[in-house]
Amino acid sequence: MGSNGGEYLADIPSVVLMTELLRRMKCQSKPDKRLILVGPPGSGKGTQSPIIKDEYCLCHLATGDMLRAAVAAKTPLGIKAKEAMDKGDLVSDDLVVGIIDEAMKKPSCQKGFILDGFPRTVVQAEKLDEMLKKQGAKIDKVLNFAIDDAILEERITGRWIHPSSGRTYHSKFAPPKTPGIDDVTGEPLIQRKDDTAAVLKSRLEAFHKQTEPVIDYYSKRGIVTHLPAEKPPKEVTAEVQKALSS
Repeated sequence: MGSNGGEYLADIPSVVLMTELLRRMKCQSKPDKRLILVGPPGSGKGTQSPIIKDEYCLCHLATGDMLRAAVAAKTPLGIKAKEAMDKGDLVSDDLVVGIIDEAMKKPSCQKGFILDGFPRTVVQAEKLDEMLKKQGAKIDKVLNFAIDDAILEERITGRWIHPSSGRTYHSKFAPPKTPGIDDVTGEPLIQRKDDTAAVLKSRLEAFHKQTEPVIDYYSKRGIVTHLPAEKPPKEVTAEVQKALSS
């Protein structure tokens, strides 16, 4: 809806309006929730967050995407972030918290949010808490997608892709008929750079070193739920709903 009235309600199909109206009515009865999803790469956060977002009418704040959007939109914070990135520096915690602060004011975040990819360190968690406190808000729940490193390694390093079609295989869970070869075209399969054991190992080390203390930080408040992230996605969804209904 442009603020210049360029798009009139009359021009929007009724079914779209009704769907949106029903969604808003459903959303009104939902409790506010401010959630953080924590988990290593491949633990299934990306599968669960859209489900949680729709069920509880929350906005999804993925800090990487938000930073890129702020840079593209050339917001004051985005310009500062770009300066840091151009120098090869990390974007400061205060900047990221500022971008989250800005994003939280959007109407879609009225019922709360899902934070994904932040906070990665205890210092970031403290800064986030300070900012929320100023708004009279706080984090309600931290969902920890707990999974064994060995299972993750099997999940991720087993992924093979047929680059031109995007067809994906898994050497254990969904293997091609002939190892390393696409079923349809007979062309060779590749592994994404991120899906190699070496890359995963360094990402997991960083996760354990930096982010596990964050889980402890929130555990002291009794707001962490440990999810069995190695289970099939449907079972994880059921566990998430159980955690959020309490």
